[in-house]
Amino acid sequence: MEDCKDPYSAERQADQLLLRGLIAKREKILHRLQSVNYYRLSGYLFPFRLPASDEFIPGSSLEFIWSRYCFDRRLRVLTIGAIERIEIAVRTQLVYHFTHAHGPFGYAEDKNPPKLKIGDYLEWRLKLQEEAARSKKTFKKAFFDKYGERSLLTFFKGVEPSIKQAVGGPWQIPDTLLLSWLTSRDAARNLCAHHARFWNRELGYPPLLPQPNKFPLWHGEHKLPNNRCGIILLICRHWLRLISPTGKWNERAEALFAEYPDIPRADMGLTESWVTHPLWTS
Repeated sequence: MEDCKDPYSAERQADQLLLRGLIAKREKILHRLQSVNYYRLSGYLFPFRLPASDEFIPGSSLEFIWSRYCFDRRLRVLTIGAIERIEIAVRTQLVYHFTHAHGPFGYAEDKNPPKLKIGDYLEWRLKLQEEAARSKKTFKKAFFDKYGERSLLTFFKGVEPSIKQAVGGPWQIPDTLLLSWLTSRDAARNLCAHHARFWNRELGYPPLLPQPNKFPLWHGEHKLPNNRCGIILLICRHWLRLISPTGKWNERAEALFAEYPDIPRADMGLTESWVTHPLWTS
């Protein structure tokens, strides 16, 4: 760590941004840095820098950049709300079909789930047993807060193919596609839950798309790139419509985008007319 730099004061950080050409009042920058640290804000500042330079593109203002930060924060809240509904529905189906196949305590048998790596399974079961043994509700909540999401994905990977197929049955989602969507959903949830930049990030786990011969609306002129958050929003909309047809999540999403018309849709893998996508409107 020989090259480690001493930390800058907020005042020095503000002065540096001003020297690089950011349009803002110094007091406003200091105010923003009190709630969002420089490193987190830099992810939103970076697209406004000149190529191969620390200088900002002429005309770059803090308030314009801050609107992107606010949009992203609200988009994360919206996305994680959808993910929670989907996670509960998948968990319901998984528990239902697994317990009917193996009994209410089938998870405690070494043979179940049969396809999971023994180390992963034993770690999962040990954590479950340790926390379940604690009678206080707070400990159980802490377990599911820490391991709940990973537990769903881990357990789903391990159950036999017949159960995987049954879990996706109500929504006509093939098991291979369901696993891909759960993996991408898990990664998106982690980004949102840990307040990471989401709106224009390239996804680390791009979801698979349904086969074009059976599900043509996912392809052709309507096809979205599968490495941006737009595809996650479309999957959430499609899944929520099947889980809760009367839900209003899509309307909240449309209202958020309407409130921020200057947010580049292309950076999210969306077109300007994305709300007319047949899978969004159906």
